[in-house]
Amino acid sequence: MTRILCVEDDPTTADYIAKGLGEAGFTVDIAGDGRDGLFQASDGSYDAIVLDRMLPGMDGLAVLSALRAGGVTTPVVMLSALASLDERVRGLRAGSDDYLPKPFAFAELLARIEAVRRRVASPGDTPVTRLAFDDLEMDLLARRVTRSGRRIELQPREFRLLEFMMRHIGQVVTRTMLLEGVWDYHFDPGTNVIDVHVSRLRKKLDEGGARPLLHTVRGAGYRLGEH
Repeated sequence: MTRILCVEDDPTTADYIAKGLGEAGFTVDIAGDGRDGLFQASDGSYDAIVLDRMLPGMDGLAVLSALRAGGVTTPVVMLSALASLDERVRGLRAGSDDYLPKPFAFAELLARIEAVRRRVASPGDTPVTRLAFDDLEMDLLARRVTRSGRRIELQPREFRLLEFMMRHIGQVVTRTMLLEGVWDYHFDPGTNVIDVHVSRLRKKLDEGGARPLLHTVRGAGYRLGEH
């Protein structure tokens, strides 16, 4: 199980992050100030850390500097309302792997966490241009989708939806994640746009009686993977 430490003093923001990451399949611990965050992170047992820049007790830069000085190499995504170039540079120079200004979309935070984890796990790898699961394949450069060699013609939004799902294989993808990550909405428009597109995509993927791969998780969202 992937473990994430969220060091954030604002309870609303911390709960928002923890809820979203929990829905994405992560185990999340929360520290409400810099000193607690440093204590929890110092053993290097977390897979990633979400670290607020401005914290009581000990600010984010001090926490980050102490971790790096102590040899902790856990990837860190720093959050901050201080979005100027100078502040971003300070954060990166202190040892953060990425820097995300507030306010932020959860889908972007999730993508950045996954990106820094990939960089640590596979330094120097070339960017992913192909995605595959079971007999389903996506060529991101050619924008070509096949299943068991059969070409599947997708509309641009359907392609983007499938790509998002394939980057989260086996995970429950919530409506909020899809609205932000596929439609670039940071609010719920109150329509059935997601259901319509998922239904169309599922029909195309399952054409010819193929085994269903895209499943509805009642009350939670959707999942691409084994039933």
